[in-house]
Amino acid sequence: MATALSVAACGSSPSSSETTNKQDAETENTDDTNTDDTEEASGDKIELSIIAAQYGQNTADWWKTFESDFEKDNEGIDINVEVISWNDISTTVNTRVANNQAPDILNIDVFADYQADDLLLPAQDYVSEETYGKMYEAFLEQSNVDGTIWAIPDLASARAMYYNKDILEGAGIEAPPTTWDELTEACKKIKEKYPDVYPWGIDMTTDEGQAAFAYYIWNNGGDFTDADGNWTLNSPENVAAIEYAIGLINDGYTNTDPANETRYDLQDMFGTGKVAMMIAPNSLPTYVKDGGNEVNYGMAPIPNNNGTSVSAGVMDRFMCFDNEYSDEELEAIKTFFDYFYEDERYSAWVEMEGFLPATKTGGETLAAKDESMAEWIDIVGSCKFYPTAKAEWADVKQGVISAEQNALLGESVQEQLDNLQAEIAP
Repeated sequence: MATALSVAACGSSPSSSETTNKQDAETENTDDTNTDDTEEASGDKIELSIIAAQYGQNTADWWKTFESDFEKDNEGIDINVEVISWNDISTTVNTRVANNQAPDILNIDVFADYQADDLLLPAQDYVSEETYGKMYEAFLEQSNVDGTIWAIPDLASARAMYYNKDILEGAGIEAPPTTWDELTEACKKIKEKYPDVYPWGIDMTTDEGQAAFAYYIWNNGGDFTDADGNWTLNSPENVAAIEYAIGLINDGYTNTDPANETRYDLQDMFGTGKVAMMIAPNSLPTYVKDGGNEVNYGMAPIPNNNGTSVSAGVMDRFMCFDNEYSDEELEAIKTFFDYFYEDERYSAWVEMEGFLPATKTGGETLAAKDESMAEWIDIVGSCKFYPTAKAEWADVKQGVISAEQNALLGESVQEQLDNLQAEIAP
């Protein structure tokens, strides 16, 4: 049976996007009366519509090559790749779901809200045993609800502090700061020596504001939840942490517009020497180099206020909506994943933008090529992750961003987090 399947993929990306309108094909798929016509028109091929996010400068070209190679090697399946920015992906997908045009495969950071609405298939229903077995167990567990894995990891990144060695040395800073007191002092020295440089970079935009929240609360002994999984968004540790971050901004030690300047803006500034220190993923050096810049940089643990530095791990996922597939359709989806996660191809995908692999075999392949990658793989294995397995995470993510942005406008951090806690856990 010829069927139009839709596949959505996304990840952390700049705001640029390329889109291809596949709405007509998806609408056709919702009408069973069109089956015969579709079969005749498509020559019994299964069509996959893929939405992919712009991870960086090379993503679109990579997907074009993937599309060509896949169709050449899988004559019974046609794929069409649509690129959507990270800022727009959630709205696009949610609109399609609301219009009964849910994608078949979606790659995004969150999954629990879809799973809670009984919209997803268990991962092992649409991933072959061989491919499933490649995944790091710790990553799979991030998508575990009631003993079932509902999504598989696409790729991952870990965060650390990057600093401009030349700027720190010029400001008389002998070693990168490891505590918040040392960070504040370093910012002060840099500002005095280099008035036109932002000592510290902060992204509180809709792109990565939840990451900023995590950096500060985790490194002040706070967390999103307690040991029993109860939300603790307005804990004293969390309030103090965000007040500290807002204080750095108000003291003039950061970029001037954290509510609108994304991580990518900060990375551009870091590449040109405009930002001296920032928290960034392992892909930062690749990003700076691809942008035509060179920085004498160092890497260090994220400064903390409680004696233990915590790195943040971030991963995107693939998931499959439960659209009552035939056996042939499920096999086509499995074929897509087998092809995507083939070791050399998957390693090239991860390596292209400097991310970390989500498969054991991919990790082994990249570590053999680059010893520094092996170090990052060890780091990501000990990272803390967002509580994305909880159905409320999507609302929490937006809530903490709103709380930060309101605090930037002078609102009380305590009141903002009290209100969010009451909304999420009444």
